Order: sequence, then structure tokens, then C-alpha cells
Amino acid sequence: MGWEDELFALFDDLEDQASALHAAERSAEVADRARAEYQQVTLASRLMASAGTSVTLGITGAGRVAGTLERVADGWLLLSAGDHDWVVATGAVATVEGASVRSVPEVAWSPLTRLGLGSALRRIAEAGEECVLHLRDGTRHEGVLRRVGADFCELVEGEERRTVLVAFTALAAAQSRTW
Repeated sequence: MGWEDELFALFDDLEDQASALHAAERSAEVADRARAEYQQVTLASRLMASAGTSVTLGITGAGRVAGTLERVADGWLLLSAGDHDWVVATGAVATVEGASVRSVPEVAWSPLTRLGLGSALRRIAEAGEECVLHLRDGTRHEGVLRRVGADFCELVEGEERRTVLVAFTALAAAQSRTW
């Protein structure tokens, strides 16, 4: 092998080393960017991508509930579980099993998803059916939702028709047979 061949072999080796270093740096940069971008993903955006699928939710104060994720909106979601529909405050969702690996950013959501928890509870109130309110501390109230305010709902419970006001911040889920 002549000196020219040795020189070209050296240049080829240097080029291979430079390519390997560039690929390693690029991989590290892509991984850093992926981590940085993923920190923008919210639980609600993952749930939105899971709409229509079967999931199991761990709900603070209510336990585990399995069903089909029907709707995700601003601060709440609708889970259909057999004969019961659950309106769940997103803040009360502790765990989710079976969620999509994808996410849907909030800018891509329908304008209807901007309706808050009060809108979902008003729908239950309009039906006039019995429901169970599960609070985040584990207590339950059974009765009929009468009215829904800006940050609370009014439940009439028992034969004595006692009125209980429940703050949205305390509400984990509302369970209803009709939707």
C-alpha cells in the first residue's frame, strides 16, 4: 500500500469518527428536545387522545372505576361504566390505566370542550334523576341535584329533603344512571 492509500485510509477513518461523534451529539440533542417538549403534555391532553377507549381511573375519594372515556372537557371528563355514567373532576384523577400513548394539545380541542364542570352537572340536574356525589375526602351524598352555581352545586338528599351545598373543589365525581 502506497503512502497515498494510507493517507486516504486515514482521511476515511477521520471522517467515520467525525460522523460517529456528530450522530452521538445529535442523538443527545434529540433526546433533550423530546424531554423538553414532553413536559408541555398535560394529563387532559393524554385523556383527550384516549376518548372512545376503555380506561381505568383511580379517583381520589371514589376508588377505581373502569369504563369507556366518552368525553374530556375543561376540568372534567365523562366515563361510561355499565349502567352508570361518571362525571369526574380532572383534579380528582389520581391514576389512569389504558390511556393512549398519544396526546391532543388543547389548541386542537373543539370549542365544546371549553364547557366547565358546571355545565356537566347542570345536565344531571336537568334530568332530575338520583345521583351520587363522591367527595375527595371519601364521603358520599345521594340525592337530586337541584341547582348548579358558579363553583358549587346544590343537592337535595333524603326523605327530609335536606339541602347540601357541595363546592366543586371538594367534588371528585358525580355518578348518575342517566346522561
